[in-house]
Amino acid sequence: MNKIPSKAEILEWIEQNPTLTAKRDIAKAFGIKGSARIDLKQLLKELQAEGHLEKRKKSYQDPDRLPPVSVLVVTGPDSQGDLFAKPMEWHGEAREPNVLLIPKAGDPALGEGDRILARLTLVKDDTHAYEGRLIRRIGTNPKKLLGVFRKRSEGGRIVPIDKGADREWTVAEGDINGAKDGELVEAEQAGPKGRMGLPKARITDRLGDPSAPKAVSLIAIHQHGIPDAFPDDVVAQADAATPAGLEGREDLQELPLITIDPSDARDHDDACYAHADDDPKNEGGHVVWVAIADVAAYVTPDSALDREARKRGNSTYFPDRVVPMLPDRLSGDLCSLHEGVPRACIAVRMVLDAKGNKLSHTFHRGLMRSPASLHYEEVQDAIDGRPNERTKPLLEPVLEPLYAAYAALKLARAERQPLDLDLPERRVELAEDGTVKSINFKDRLDAHRLIEEFMVLANVAAAETLLAKKVPLLYRIHEEPSPDKLESLRETAQASGFTLAKGQVLQTRHLNKLLNDAAGTDEAELINLSTLRSMTQAYYGPAHIGHFGLALRSYAHFTSPIRRYADLIVHRALITAHGWGKDGLRPEDFESLEQTGAHISDTERRSMVAERDTTDRYLAAYLSERVGNEFTGRISGIARFGVFVKLDETGADGLLPMRALGREYFHHDAETQTLRGSDTGMIISLGQRVKVRLAEAVPVTGGISLELLELEDQKIKQGSRSPAGRNPRRKSNKAKRKKDKIKRKVSRTRR
Repeated sequence: MNKIPSKAEILEWIEQNPTLTAKRDIAKAFGIKGSARIDLKQLLKELQAEGHLEKRKKSYQDPDRLPPVSVLVVTGPDSQGDLFAKPMEWHGEAREPNVLLIPKAGDPALGEGDRILARLTLVKDDTHAYEGRLIRRIGTNPKKLLGVFRKRSEGGRIVPIDKGADREWTVAEGDINGAKDGELVEAEQAGPKGRMGLPKARITDRLGDPSAPKAVSLIAIHQHGIPDAFPDDVVAQADAATPAGLEGREDLQELPLITIDPSDARDHDDACYAHADDDPKNEGGHVVWVAIADVAAYVTPDSALDREARKRGNSTYFPDRVVPMLPDRLSGDLCSLHEGVPRACIAVRMVLDAKGNKLSHTFHRGLMRSPASLHYEEVQDAIDGRPNERTKPLLEPVLEPLYAAYAALKLARAERQPLDLDLPERRVELAEDGTVKSINFKDRLDAHRLIEEFMVLANVAAAETLLAKKVPLLYRIHEEPSPDKLESLRETAQASGFTLAKGQVLQTRHLNKLLNDAAGTDEAELINLSTLRSMTQAYYGPAHIGHFGLALRSYAHFTSPIRRYADLIVHRALITAHGWGKDGLRPEDFESLEQTGAHISDTERRSMVAERDTTDRYLAAYLSERVGNEFTGRISGIARFGVFVKLDETGADGLLPMRALGREYFHHDAETQTLRGSDTGMIISLGQRVKVRLAEAVPVTGGISLELLELEDQKIKQGSRSPAGRNPRRKSNKAKRKKDKIKRKVSRTRR
């Protein structure tokens, strides 16, 4: 068929197929061939001139799309009682779309004129284009609390779990939301103080048993003192923010800067684009763009938003929720590089040679519009020959040049030799009710490595620029291992049959040789874990020391200002260095960089501990139904009180208490990290294979206790070492040592 479709038919096709919008895709869909393509091109130009379409590189896209998180104004209910809203921010030429609000239990009542932040889903309906679910109402910021509900004859009370809480909250009968006595609940303030001077609360979410998986992350948040409720003035300032425009910025909207994130990403703070360098002096070279959300445009120094972001230091990520550094209006909306909407950014353009070495770079403060928000798996599938409807039109012009630049960067990485640890990361997958559905190890795709290399390159460029311009900043510092830790690693390597040479200035290439030698052997995991434990903790500071693990002399975090305050500091330093505005670093900020670095290093460690504790609790909850089952694993740690075992299936760490090691007494040697049996002389050391039985898994604490069944395929005799847990041999050994000491003393006296 060479019949040219109508304008309405073309617009309908583009709406139904948003990723198949290149001219050739449209021609293929309607069977247009030969000279008829000229007529199609003219029709597309007319639609573009009329404002129905906008051309981006080789594709045409409907500009009338809302970001997945948007600010809406409630327009009121229709005749059927359904509540509708319209967007506050609208960039399309067509009439602004209608949004049907889908309420859930516990949502506050909304009325006409209310401004809300909502998560949107595109739908096909005659009365509305989107369905929206309330995140929160803008302009209100009720106090949140977590506690145990206690039922009373009329309503009930909430006993907070916060250590510092000194009073209960009353709950009216109509605000119980179905909660039962003894349940852990989330609630918000519902009004002024009631009877007996106690504040009123409304239950917004039932979490069930306080020891249940759904409560795990909330307990960790409160246990570690992670701020999870924004003050009123912070929320008000975020709500008042408006989208940045082109004034004072470069227009980068024609660059196809795509975001690549996990499929469940809550924000998109980095985007990238690459193409072959057309400079004849740089044959085989590449130009790489990395664009980062311009958070500094919204979070200005010493504002309420800035003080709260510094206090938090970073976002904290749990399997079921995020405690963000910035309010939703910024982290999920204005500072998130959503597909199809203009967003403020700070971008760096980097020129690479054919071997991936960076030849030059320049920074730009601009306005971008991402053509696509993709996830790692679909990008990797596209490169591997399995493109979907979203990635197919982007494969040749965008994705393949990205991977070509990445191939060059891999050459430079191989020459630089950053530390190359192989430690699989666990991923806790939850069901809708909060229970653990599965524990898997995250896949490591080339798509992940590509983004990592681009971000490292951008971070280096930021540090080098600020160093050259002599503007103070916070570096990401990673010092080399201490001599003691290095000697411990050397002993572990020797005990496993490998060598880490002495008498040389330690470089990451030396550690990589050890890791490569161990790769594929039974000791590989032990060597990787031991190498990781020998490393020092990275931190933030104004001193130009370098990053040992990455083998880089200049390194600063620039690529995640939505979730790390250190990156926001670097953005402000770049603004100051380039004279882009008044929202850069001030002289007083320079003076406090060391204190700021120490503080955010502490908040980072706090989040890491809370995230690890939460994962441990989820693992214990997952395994609690498998008590009595047998598992294989490897010894990962040895202490005076027992042996730690990392289970193969889940990566969970369990404890073999001393009483579970068999009938004999074991002597602990801290230097060699071993246990030696007093009767048999059996050695228990790091890295040995074991078979264990799960004795106990306690979700509330995350504790996992094991019983030893086999050590290196040798069965272990079970049973108590002696009555009351004592061991006669231990007593006789002590007596023998005392006797030998006396004998030596007498001998010396006689001489």
